[in-house]
Amino acid sequence: MVNFPSILGTSSGSGRDTAHDLREHLLPMHHREHLHTSVPAKRVTKVALRLKFLIEATVSCEVKESHVTRPHSQIITKEVILLAQEAAGPEDRACVVYCLLICLRWFKRQARLEMFDAELYLLRAEACQVLAKRIIEGISDNEYLFQEVLLKRYSILKNGEESTPANAVERAVDLHATRVIGSSGYQRCINYLWKGWVAQDLNDPTQFCAYKNLADKSFWSHFDHDRLRTPKYQNAFQVLVSVIYLILYTIAINTVNPTGDIDVEEACLYLFTAAFIADEMTKLWKVGRFYLTFWNTFNLTLYSALTVSFVFRMIALSKAAGSEERGYWDLMSYNWLAFVAPMFWARMLLFLDTIKFFGAMLVVLKVMMMESLIFFALLVVIIIGFLQGFVGLDNADNKRDTSFFILESMTKALLGSPEFDGFDNFAHPFGIILYYLFTFVVMVILLNILIALYNQAYTDITENAVDEYLALFANKTLQFVRAPDENVFLPPFNLIEIFFLIIPFEWWVEKRKYQKLNDYVMIVLYSPFMPLIAFLESREARRISRNRARGEQDDDAVEEWEEMQGDDILGEGWSERVEKTVPNVEVDPTILEIWDLRSHLDEVTSGLRGRDVGDSADDSP
Repeated sequence: MVNFPSILGTSSGSGRDTAHDLREHLLPMHHREHLHTSVPAKRVTKVALRLKFLIEATVSCEVKESHVTRPHSQIITKEVILLAQEAAGPEDRACVVYCLLICLRWFKRQARLEMFDAELYLLRAEACQVLAKRIIEGISDNEYLFQEVLLKRYSILKNGEESTPANAVERAVDLHATRVIGSSGYQRCINYLWKGWVAQDLNDPTQFCAYKNLADKSFWSHFDHDRLRTPKYQNAFQVLVSVIYLILYTIAINTVNPTGDIDVEEACLYLFTAAFIADEMTKLWKVGRFYLTFWNTFNLTLYSALTVSFVFRMIALSKAAGSEERGYWDLMSYNWLAFVAPMFWARMLLFLDTIKFFGAMLVVLKVMMMESLIFFALLVVIIIGFLQGFVGLDNADNKRDTSFFILESMTKALLGSPEFDGFDNFAHPFGIILYYLFTFVVMVILLNILIALYNQAYTDITENAVDEYLALFANKTLQFVRAPDENVFLPPFNLIEIFFLIIPFEWWVEKRKYQKLNDYVMIVLYSPFMPLIAFLESREARRISRNRARGEQDDDAVEEWEEMQGDDILGEGWSERVEKTVPNVEVDPTILEIWDLRSHLDEVTSGLRGRDVGDSADDSP
């Protein structure tokens, strides 16, 4: 890792010069001198349009995707990459990667709007990813790569107005640009964000700066409640809280209260649920629709069911003790509570996504659930059509007495266990024929379509499992840093912030004093975890100090094959022999043979010319 300057202010990336000038005048001098001048949105849009024109000219027709994406492509050449970097000029070159991601979004949108050329537009979208990846991997200066290229926020003009500022890291995750996310520089940035080595600015959480005490070996320099902002520690805290949450649920569901009263475990369960709901709503409000993912929707479904259970419990408490009504609503509350048990345990899978195998499988599961929407859309139409037919046959004799039988039989057919008994006497022969048709359509056609969709989803993900896992990890990291908060109160501590700090104090207490009050409260709440974090980071600081003393990257680790690098292992002409022996993989072997043949022809031609010149000299008088 490069040694970033210990800055507290960076560019806002908003593209508004007036706001930037105002902020520059308001900030103290030591903040002002580190401010970066943001690139106006109009210039960023101009760069994006230039890159779009370049990509359209480079990928002018449909070719195999491998011709564009392979390492030594004859389409995305070094000259094209250099020209793409020059699209913004020397001053604004840092916004090129962001602009390529904007072009990626444009081409994907064109593919949806102009389906007759969808393959070409999707190929150009892949070209955008390839260019962005090559540019990122070609930058060796980590400070420039992190602070200017990946984490600096830019805007473009949209309908004559500036779009919401965003950085390349966020754009790549939102667009699911797995090729860009899988690049080495991008992953290095994500790992630094995950470890807290690059963190949000305490004065402006939308900006990022280096952690200044990274190489400080002192225990007390890391004894800071603000280190709970680090995604790695937030994730560990969430795992701990989720385990406690599961234990509370297990106790609550296995200790039914005959009197209908709420015990301590059940009260804590509902308090935890309220804290999780408040946290999800806060992040959704700050981030927007991009925050909604499969697991967020899953969690919100679980919390909604628990809310229903809590409402039924409150209704039961409003009834007289020992009454039948109170017993009925208590039973409904416990039924809802027991109904979500599988979701409680499945929720724990969410915290296994940092492990590669489980992460890839969770991506497969998510894609399968999304593909199921196509199946259920077809299924709903088929069910409505056949149900109307069955109801019509039931009403033909002016009696509706088999509605439950019809619904039960259709449900069993959907679950793969059709029952034909009873249809012989149901509007014979139309009833049994219609049920045979329904069973055939559902079990033979629709279920095979669903299996094919699942198989395609599994194949697509497993073939690109590494990049999909890296994309999942990047998304998980950004979930912790995309919704910036001046005071990090993790659930269930966010309830303390809401009811004991924000509501009673924030609206009238001076900002500086209110911040101190928050700091004191966080120190008390996180005091059990701060010593452990300080111990781990002080140990990590020793390794980082050794790396810096050797001139290595902060995250470097000496491996077995690096232990003897100081010795002369390439002596005795070994490197020259290797260079002469290894093939040139950058050029096609056929082209190399042609070049070799051409050189031989040139030698023969030059020899013949020399011979002709000599014969002419001999014949001359």
